[in-house]
Amino acid sequence: MMTTQLQITGMHCASCKVLIEDVAKDVSGVESCIVDATTGKAVVTHDETMDVGVLIKEIEQLGEYRVQKL
Repeated sequence: MMTTQLQITGMHCASCKVLIEDVAKDVSGVESCIVDATTGKAVVTHDETMDVGVLIKEIEQLGEYRVQKL
């Protein structure tokens, strides 16, 4: 397994955290996603097949979120 860290802006509350974690887990290759709503950081555990571009697109399509790979 591999990990990727993301910086996510635009989160307002705990519901944002849960929504992003749920969407991330639906992306092919993602094992888990843990979001810290306070810092805006997400740690994604995934296999080698996960496409970070797809993950970022899925999160940003939720609305107000902007995502940057760290």
